[in-house]
Formats: sequence, structure tokens, C-alpha cells
Amino acid sequence: MNSSLSQLPREPADWLTKPFIRFLRIEAMAGIVLLLCTLLALTLANSPWSAPFLAFWEIHAGISFGDVELSRSVKHWINDGLMTLFFFVIALELKRELVLGELRDPRVAALPIAAAIGGMTVPAGLFSLIVGNGPGASGWGTVMSTDTALVIGCLAVLGARIPASLRLFLLSLAIFDDVGAILVVAVGYGATLNWGVLCIAGLGFAAVAIIARLGIRSIPVYFAMGGGIWLALDASGLHATLAGVLLGLMTPARSWVSTIRLHAILGRVTALPPGGQRKGTTAARNDLQRAGVATREALSPIERLEFTLHPLVAFTILPLFALANAGIPMAAATFDPTLTTAIIVAFVVGKPVGVLLFSFLAVTSRLAIRLDDLSWPLVAAGGLLTGIGFTMALFIAELAFGAALLNSVKLGVLGASALAAILGFLMLAWLTVPKRHAA
Repeated sequence: MNSSLSQLPREPADWLTKPFIRFLRIEAMAGIVLLLCTLLALTLANSPWSAPFLAFWEIHAGISFGDVELSRSVKHWINDGLMTLFFFVIALELKRELVLGELRDPRVAALPIAAAIGGMTVPAGLFSLIVGNGPGASGWGTVMSTDTALVIGCLAVLGARIPASLRLFLLSLAIFDDVGAILVVAVGYGATLNWGVLCIAGLGFAAVAIIARLGIRSIPVYFAMGGGIWLALDASGLHATLAGVLLGLMTPARSWVSTIRLHAILGRVTALPPGGQRKGTTAARNDLQRAGVATREALSPIERLEFTLHPLVAFTILPLFALANAGIPMAAATFDPTLTTAIIVAFVVGKPVGVLLFSFLAVTSRLAIRLDDLSWPLVAAGGLLTGIGFTMALFIAELAFGAALLNSVKLGVLGASALAAILGFLMLAWLTVPKRHAA
């Protein structure tokens, strides 16, 4: 039998799309694109085109229904709307690891959870200690998070020299503290709660759970309901991006069609040789249709949504976020040195100290397991990389600080992220020199 018949038909577009899809699958590229967009935003914000570039993100757009108006600046549509998909994907990754991945063992999962808690509380404490009651004291949440894409990008540069256990540890840690940070945003930086609208949002979540139990699997239906929940949370006083986290955690991690059932259904399609008499009959068409549904549903909703949304988030939403938020006009801006210093110290010192200290306490108390190839020096080096706060730090800064302090905060975030990346990369490069293992 011709082996080419076992493959899907090839089209001219495949020669373009398949290399592009392979390119999108390289997670490190997301960090590179994010970095390039950050540099572009800084360049444009300090160029002759600075005024129109910065003004573009403040253009208001929206819709109105009578007296009800839903309007935001372009920047806030990105930060409040598109970033919901970012948090949705983060929650999908977290649930997949907890249900299907390496974190199924509670004691293995406990290590990055403890590290994430330390990486949030110690930097926040250092920030508050340095700033005191001064301007921006309420912005402690800015220093709590880690930028997943840039951390993974740094690890990718060192390639196979980095043990898989460290990649899993840092990825899990980053996801846990991103979820923790958005919960802090929802509670600490939201408006006064409207309990009536919040109850409507709760009913929306309940409706999602009910239709899932009834067996409705249409992704557009869930996205439509998610849009309604987003609107309700937005009006409730909680930050609307919380909808992405909760809906991601509610997404089923198990496939509807088992492997055994899939093979049985496909067996009906392949039972007859090519050119058999059933070709074109109603039964044959039904078998083909059933096989199409089965092959789709053999993947869990989490896997299908991650496959679809991860490239969109990594290569469209996060770059747009960087362009909208990373531009700092250096010449025209005034800076608060205390605030900038507090952010840098919190990220570069507080993050690695918190990660290492809480990891050590979790392991010595036997709440967590540290894998054999994940040495304490590697945990310390990884802790340095968690000081790359970029995306979530800028996201929270937009909520926590007024316009007068925002440039000081952005300068601190960018400076801390660059310094943490350099220190963490150099320490990892030194620890993973091949000749050190040979010795």
C-alpha cells in the first residue's frame, strides 16, 4: 500500500504554513519577539514620532447602547480585553500540568508553589520596606510576578545544558505566580464591588459548568458565554481578566473520546479496501463524519485550546502589550529614584531570596520533593531569572500607579528585568559548563 495515502493531502500553502507553525512552536521565539517589541516601543517613544506613537494608544474606542457605553483607550482594550486570553492560556497550562503533567504528584507540585509564594511575598515586603508611606506605596503588587516567555527564552539559549527539571520548576513557578498576581489584581486593585452584577457573573460560571456536564462541546458557545462573564466582571468592580483565569481552570482536561473508541471508529472507515462498494453511501458518509468528530475529540479541550491560542497570545497579544506599555519618553519624563530603586531591589534581590528560602523550607519540612538533578545552586540561578517581571509587572503598574509615577515604575521594571536576566543567565551558564560535569 502506498504510504503517502496515510498522510493528509498536501496543498501549495503547506510549504508556507508548516515551517511557520514549526516556528511558532518554539517557545523561545515568543521571548525574542517580546524583547524586540519592547526595544521598538522605547525607540519610538524617544524618536521624532514620539507624540503620535504615544497618542495612538490613548485613542478611545467602544460601543454604546442608549445610556450604556463600553469605551476604553486602545491601550486599555489590550490590557483589559486581549490580556484576558493571556491569562486564560496561563490557566490552561497550569491545569494541564496539574492534571496530566509532572505536577500530578502533590509533593512535586508543592515545590514551585512554595517558591512562587516566596517569590511574591518577599519582593512585596522589600518594596514596602523601601518605599514606606511614600508615593506609590500601594503598588507593592507590581513586584510579585515573573515573565514566563522571557524566562523560557533565557533557558532556550543554553539549550540541552539546562536540565528538564529546572525548566519544569521555572515554568510552573511562573504560572503559579502569574495566577497569584492576577488574583491580587482582582481583589487589591479593583473598584468597589457591585454584588448584584457579581452574582450575574457567578451565574455565568455556573451555566458554563452545567452545559459542560450536559455534553455541549462547541468552543464558540463557550467563548460567547465567556464574553458575557467578562462584561459582568468588568461591571462588578473585579478586574475582568479574572474571567480568563477561572474559565481556564474550569476547562476539561480529559478527552471525550478514548483511544480505544477512536480506533474502533476509525476501523469502520478503514474496514473496506479502496474502491469498495460502500463508497459514497449514507453509511459511509456517516462513518466519515463520526471519524472526523472522534479525531477532534480525542484531544482534550485544554490541548486543543492551547494549540490554537498559544501562538496568538505569544506572537500577537504579548507583542501588542509591549508596544502599548513599554514606551518611556526619557527626555520629557521625571523619575522618582526611591520608587525605581525599590522595584529593582525587589525583583533582583527579593525574588531569588524568596524563591530559594521558601523552596528550602518546603523541602526540609518534607512538604515538597526536590528532584535529584535540580540542585540548590540551580534553584538559586533560576530564582535570579524570576526577577524578570516585565509583562505582569507593567500590567499591574498600569492599575496601581498614577501617571506621575508610571514612568519611574516602568524604568524600574525594565532595568530590573534586564539585570535579572543577565545575572541569572551568567550563573546558569557557569553552573552548566560541560567540563564541570565531566570533572
